[in-house]
Parts: sequence; C-alpha cells; structure tokens
Amino acid sequence: MISLLALALGIVTGFGAVLFRDLIGLIHNLFFTGHLALHYDANVFTAPTPWGALVILVPVVGAVGVTFLVSNFAPEAKGHGVPEVMEAIYYRGGVIRPVVALVKSLASALAIGSGSSVGREGPIIQIGSALGSTLGQIVRMPAGQRIALVAAGAGAGIASTFNTPIGGVMFAIELMMPEVSVETFLPVAISTGAATFVGRWFFGDAPAFLVPPLQAMAVDPSAILVLAMFAVLGAITGVAAAGFIRSLHLAEDLFDRIKPRYLRHMLGMLGVGGLMYLLFRTLGQYYVDGVGYATVQAILSNQATAFWLLGLLFLCKVLATSLSLGSGSSGGIFSPSLYMGATLGGGFAALLNWAGLPVPLSVPAFAMVGMGAMVGGGTGAVMTAVTMIFEMTLDYSIVMPMIVAVAMSIGVRRVLSPENIYTLRLVRRGRAIPKARHANMFLVHAAREVMDTDIEVLPSDASFDGYLSRPEHGGRLRHLVVSQKGRIYGVLRVNTGLGRGLEGSHTGATLGEVASRNFTVVSEDDVVFDVIRRMARRDAGMAVVIRGRGVPRAADVVGLISKEHVADSVAATVSTYPRRDRTPT
Repeated sequence: MISLLALALGIVTGFGAVLFRDLIGLIHNLFFTGHLALHYDANVFTAPTPWGALVILVPVVGAVGVTFLVSNFAPEAKGHGVPEVMEAIYYRGGVIRPVVALVKSLASALAIGSGSSVGREGPIIQIGSALGSTLGQIVRMPAGQRIALVAAGAGAGIASTFNTPIGGVMFAIELMMPEVSVETFLPVAISTGAATFVGRWFFGDAPAFLVPPLQAMAVDPSAILVLAMFAVLGAITGVAAAGFIRSLHLAEDLFDRIKPRYLRHMLGMLGVGGLMYLLFRTLGQYYVDGVGYATVQAILSNQATAFWLLGLLFLCKVLATSLSLGSGSSGGIFSPSLYMGATLGGGFAALLNWAGLPVPLSVPAFAMVGMGAMVGGGTGAVMTAVTMIFEMTLDYSIVMPMIVAVAMSIGVRRVLSPENIYTLRLVRRGRAIPKARHANMFLVHAAREVMDTDIEVLPSDASFDGYLSRPEHGGRLRHLVVSQKGRIYGVLRVNTGLGRGLEGSHTGATLGEVASRNFTVVSEDDVVFDVIRRMARRDAGMAVVIRGRGVPRAADVVGLISKEHVADSVAATVSTYPRRDRTPT
C-alpha cells in the first residue's frame, strides 16, 4: 500500500515541480519584461528590463506579496523550508498542514520571480513533503509510515527540479529519514524515480548544467599538486560555509528588530534591488537575481574566468541571500550555495593561474568542486553534495577531487560552526536534531541477552509479609513472577529493604493481591525491537520471558525485562559510538 502511495506522491510532486517552475517563469517575465509568458530559462542571464532604474523596486513589490501570503496563511512558508520539514519529522510525527504546499508554491514563486536571491529546491522540498504528509493524514497510517512519505516527497521534489534521482534519494536519507530500512527506503526510491520521470518528460533528460569536456586532473606527477589545491579549496570553502551560516542568521537577528513585517521585508528586498541595479550598471548583468544559474553556467562554460569578478560575485551573493532570507523571503539555500561554490572555486583557480602556479588549473573543474564543497559544508549532506553535482554536470572526472574537497569543507565548517545551516535554525528554537544516524545495536539482541534472570516464580497465594521477611534478600530490588494454577498471573517489583521498615507489622496481603497485571509475555528468542514494540502496544511495564512459543506457563518462565533493563541496554550500546562534544554556538 505505501509503495502505491509513494508512486502517486512522486507523480504528483513531479507535476508540482513543473507547475512551480512555470509559475516562476510567469512571474519573472511579468515583473522583468512586462509580458505574460511561461518560458523562463534560468541558465540564461535576465535581459535588461524596460523599467530602467525602477527595477530596484521589482523585488520590493514581490516582498509585499510574499509577506501577505506568509503572514496570513502559513508562517511555515517563510525561509528556506527544510528546517520546518525536519522539525515536522522529528517533533510532530510527520504532520505538515496541507495549506503549506499551496502557500509555499505561491510565495516562493513570487519571491524568485521578482528577483529574491533564493533557490527553488527548498520550496519544492517543502511542497513535496507537505504533499506526502497530507497523503499520510488522509490515509490512516502509523507515524513512521507518514514520516517515510514526508521524506519521499522531499526526495521527489529535489530530484524532479534538478533531474538528480540519486541525489534526491541521498538527500532524503541524509537529512530527512530518522532511520533507513527497506520499509523506508523503498517509498523514497519509488517516489523519487516517478518524480524524475515526470520532470524529464517536461524538461528533457539533459543535466542541469552543460559542461564542456574537461579533465579535472591529469594522470601525471602534477596530479598531487592539483589534488592538494582541491583540498585547500575544500578548507577555504568550509570557512566560507561557516561564514555564510553566520551571515544568514546575523541578518535574521538584525531584521527581527524591525517589528513591522512588511517594512522589514521591503527594506531587505530594496537592498537586493539596489545591488542588482548597481551590478547591472557596472558589470552589465544583474547577476544576483533569482536562482543565479546563469552565472554558474557562465563559469562552467569558461566564459567568466576573472578572479576579481568571481570574488566580487561571491561576496555579492552572500549579501543578497542574507538580505533576502534574513528579511523574510521564501526560498531555498541550495541554489545560492551552488552559486557561491562556483564563484569561490572558479575564483580560486583563476587566482592561482594569475599568480603563476606551475600547473595550469581548470576554472570550470574547480568551480564544480567548489559547488559540491559549499553544499556539503553548509548543509552537512556530504553524499548528497557529491552525487548531485555529478548528476547535474555528468562529469565523472571531478568525483574524486570533489570527495576530498567536500570532506575538508565539512571538517573545517564543523570546527567553526558545529551546526549546519538547517539545524542551527532549529537549535535556536530549542529543537535538537541528530547529526548522525546510529544503528541501534541493542535492538537486534535476543531477549535472553537482555533479560534479568535473578527472579523468582511464586504462587499467588504466598504471603507478601513472609516474602519480605526472608533474610536472603539483603535489601535488594527483586523481580517476581506470580503464578496461579500454573499460569502466569502477574509481576511484582519489590524493594526488599521495606522488610526492615515493616518489621513487626502485618499486612495480611498475598502476592496475588499486590501483583501488577500490567505485563506482556515474550519468547526468549524474540529480538529486543519486537519486545519493546509489544510493551509499548500494550502499555506494559514489564515483559515476562518464556522458553518456547507455546501457551505461556509459569514453569516456562526464564527471565523478565523491565523498562530499566531496556534503558541499560541502550546505555551500553551508546558507549560504543564516538563521543561528540557539543560546542556552544
């Protein structure tokens, strides 16, 4: 059933991505050319508008509409969307309001189309996730299956908009899925594949960026020096990613001091509009408007190779994106990260070539590696960064240097900023998100390995006072299984030290009268995962462990598992993982 739902989700999300891109094109053409048209190639620079200097006000007009939509219908649509999806997964059982999909579509299309310096992948991720959550709420299902559909919608969204099916799956695994299994992976794979098919049906199967044939590294002794330069680029990009994270949240803090929401966002977008016009008047292009793919394509095509220009564009994009999202825009950070990585990587190679490095460096190759390093460093999605940049360029020669650069980038960024660009926002709200996916090793242990065997099986008519007065207890905490006519009747946890306090008194109670009926029965061969699930389903405080799988009898009892035993097992396995010291942010 869930596979069929995932297939439907992928198809709907794929069409949603098509409509979303058409809506961006419609708004962009209307705002920048004054014509009603859907076609918009983001890989081509925006032509000069007929508005002249009034183009500065185009992002401001868009800001009014974005603020209206977000403030009145869905505050969750503000920002880049991914943190809101992660919060829904980890703290709300995968529940996202259905209206978010519609409002996010309209607000983000309006923001991107009017020139806000944000990306379209964050919105389509949130849109796909909202669709998956809505489907999981319409069809009654456990929270775990609904979360799987939310992750599937996210993967489908990013795959359909970038034509990156593997990257979409990896994104869902690295950032969205609390656990990975066949039951959760299969819906994500099906949904992502279906969405990619729909996207290719409308957009074609060409990669997101067209890259001329190039060789990132020659197979000769100079390769060592080139690889070292890729590693240095990774370290620089890690610093840049940490700086971008800080810049973005600093902008949010500064704009939050402006209480009127409309004024706050209009001022931010006025700054973006002014920067666009300044760049156009001095350099001939708007450069920082929208997703910025035209600049990335120009660098990858070896058409923009001046190191001073690429360095300037990097700084301008950081500023424009911080102003956009900090003041309240609706859009993603993936595309701006690609832009920053391309300008930083290309500028680094161009600078070394200008400085006279003995080995000539390929500006497009370093730009592609910079894209992956910036995305991986900023988001923490390492495997996603490598696979997506490869799928977006289809250049296999950059994979090995990209792995090195991405590893360096995320290592440096984590030293400077332990939280990534997604989790920092949630941590500031008091919502911690795990940075690693641990295999819960204790869950695969058999019940016999966890159970307490230091128990007694006593008849229900035995005296409670007599039991407490026995000298061999030594004041210990003891677990009892109480039987009645050969069957398991109840369980009892007794602090035998009470015997001293009750010495000389007489309750007259039997074990059967004080025993708890709040228990379940499991086999010694059952794994702890099933034991915990059965205890939770029956709201049982203890599980009585028996040998075999027949009718449970008192004579078959071999042990007992309490919630404390489960906690001890968890603590024992946690100690096997590397320690992560939290650094204040």
